[in-house]
Amino acid sequence: MKHEHGSNTKAYLLISDFDQTLSFNDSGLVLSELLGIHGFGERVAGLSNIHLVQQGGELAYLLLHDPQFRRVRKEHLVEVGKRIRLKENIRLLSRLLQNLDGHQFSFYVTSAAPQEVIQSALDGIIPEDHIFGTRFQYHPESGEIQSILCLRAGYGKVAVVDDLRARMGISHHHHVNRLDGLTIAVSENDYITQIARRTILSDDALSLLVPILEDIVGWDSSRIRALFEAHGFVLQEWDKVRTDSLTIGKTATAAVSTM
Repeated sequence: MKHEHGSNTKAYLLISDFDQTLSFNDSGLVLSELLGIHGFGERVAGLSNIHLVQQGGELAYLLLHDPQFRRVRKEHLVEVGKRIRLKENIRLLSRLLQNLDGHQFSFYVTSAAPQEVIQSALDGIIPEDHIFGTRFQYHPESGEIQSILCLRAGYGKVAVVDDLRARMGISHHHHVNRLDGLTIAVSENDYITQIARRTILSDDALSLLVPILEDIVGWDSSRIRALFEAHGFVLQEWDKVRTDSLTIGKTATAAVSTM
C-alpha cells in the first residue's frame, strides 16, 4: 500500500506473521516444551479437523479450555518469547526497509501468537506499537487467563491491516502482504502458497528483501546482490524456479569486522 511522503518518497505497508516467518518455531510448541506438555501437534490437528476454531487460533483455544494449558500465566508467555529462535537479521531488515531507493516500508507484525510472546521475542528489535498479537484478559489475583480480548487469526489479521491502511492513507495495491499488494510466503505450506504471489525460503529474514526489491522497487538481480554485499552479505545460493531459495552468508570483510 502506498502513501506519498514528500515529492520523492513512496511509503508502503509491510505486514509480517511471526511464527515460522520471523522465527523457526511455533509458539505453542515452545510453550508445551516449557511446561512439559506432550502432544501439542495432535491437539492442534484435532481442533483443525473438526473446524472448532479458526486456523491459527488453536493455541488460544487450548489456553482457555485445555486442562493442561490452564496453568499458563503471563510470565510463561514472556519466557517462551525469550526461548523462540528468531531468523537472522530482523533488526537489519527493519532498518533497511526505511529507505529502499526512495521506497519506505512501515514494518508491522500481526500474528495469532500471544502478544506477550511476540513482544518478548522481538524486544528491542520491533517497537511494541508495531506488534499486534492475540491478547488475553488475566485474573487480577491468580493471573489465570480468563478470556480472549482479541484473536489475531483469520479476520482478526484483516482488521489490523485495514485499520493500519486507513490510518496511514495507503491504497490496496501498495500493501505487502494482502489485497492487491505483494503476498509473500516463506514456507511451502499448500494453504499459503496457493494465495501467495511469491514464495521465498531462507533462514535469514533479509530474504524478504528479494521479492520486494524485484517486484516493487524494480531492481534486477545484480543490483540486489550489490545491496547485500554493501552490508557484508553474499547471496551464496539463489535458486529461482517457482520458489526462491536463498542462503545468505557474511563476506570476508564482514567476518573480519566482527572479530
